[in-house]
Amino acid sequence: MTENKFIAEKQPGCAPIKMWTKGVPVEDAAMQQLRNLATLPFIHSHVAAMPDVHLGYGATVGSVIATKGAIIPAAVGVDIGCGMMAVQTSLRADQLPDNLGRIRSAIEETVPHGRTDNGGENDRGAWGNSFPAAALDNWFAIRARYDAIADKHPKARARNTFRHMGTLGTGNHFIEVCLDEGGRVWVMLHSGSRGCGNRIGTYFIERAKQDMRRWFINLPDADLAYFPEGSELFSDYVGAVHWAQNFARLNREIMMGEVLKTLRAHLPEFSADAVAVNCHHNYVDIENHFGANVLVTRKGAVRARKGDLGIIPGSMGARSFIVRGKGNAQSFNSCSHGAGRVMSRTEAKKQFTLADHEKATRGVECRKDDGVLDETPGAYKDIDAVMAAQSDLVEIVHTLKQVVCVKG
Repeated sequence: MTENKFIAEKQPGCAPIKMWTKGVPVEDAAMQQLRNLATLPFIHSHVAAMPDVHLGYGATVGSVIATKGAIIPAAVGVDIGCGMMAVQTSLRADQLPDNLGRIRSAIEETVPHGRTDNGGENDRGAWGNSFPAAALDNWFAIRARYDAIADKHPKARARNTFRHMGTLGTGNHFIEVCLDEGGRVWVMLHSGSRGCGNRIGTYFIERAKQDMRRWFINLPDADLAYFPEGSELFSDYVGAVHWAQNFARLNREIMMGEVLKTLRAHLPEFSADAVAVNCHHNYVDIENHFGANVLVTRKGAVRARKGDLGIIPGSMGARSFIVRGKGNAQSFNSCSHGAGRVMSRTEAKKQFTLADHEKATRGVECRKDDGVLDETPGAYKDIDAVMAAQSDLVEIVHTLKQVVCVKG
């Protein structure tokens, strides 16, 4: 039996909060968000906070929220279905070229990423009329359901949605080539449901807020607006979220296929079917916990049932981990989704210089310009401390260190 390592807090009239945060910082604003969540009457059992927990919109990033009879759209967020995918290849470190700049450039040319120069919705160099066959096939397979959602809720429709299938995005989304503890080469990437998930999330968050105002329901934070189970908007939102989660999973699979195809054009022949993991960390699902079927929202958290494989990435210059879940019931079978930020993007740009970033990412073929200072390793918690705090939630299967990192 694994010893539970959580810190518990219980306020009068509120659900308990159980936090796996020993040895890692938690800002006061994040604690207040957790306490706000704990006041809601439909919280099931308790609120769980992972070691990467930090301030988010409405609900903290790094929280696991089980609810019975209601769902909070802002707790899912707008990057619906965001998650990780990793594939182990048969390549070894000595089969990589000394100069990895060519590999990074080839991946950047293959997978659309970032934004257009005019700040539009499409990725820089987006597919145009030359979509990969997998992107077209998958889009047409799920398009009818999306059209049904958007026809009923026109403001939930994003522009040029099909052009986002198989694209990376911006911010903390990335593609990496990594080496594990045995010198084997992995490909790992992080992305979600792109513009369509953002529009779905934004629209339904506002609809929930409108309902709260209409029914004079006062909340400790307006972003905790919810839909009660049985309402039409509850059903519509759950359906839209599940569609966006499916889009996100397919999006990662398409990008992974394109990256592997690109690597095959530049590296010795290899296979890529030994270990593959594809997991969400911003999503909602129906699960059974503590004797009840409930909606479990993981906002910046990964499902870690006993035996589940998951991915916990560090920052641009830190190690990442392939993990196996221990099935800890108190965490709702969950673990962290990464290192977690210790400061905002704005603060990171103020605190760190390009020299700091170059030093922190030494040995990694990646961008070294001021456009990624908000993603510099110092803006994140110590991944080793994060892993130590959740040793009762997961075991480490592989330790990865990136040698190439592509950022949006």
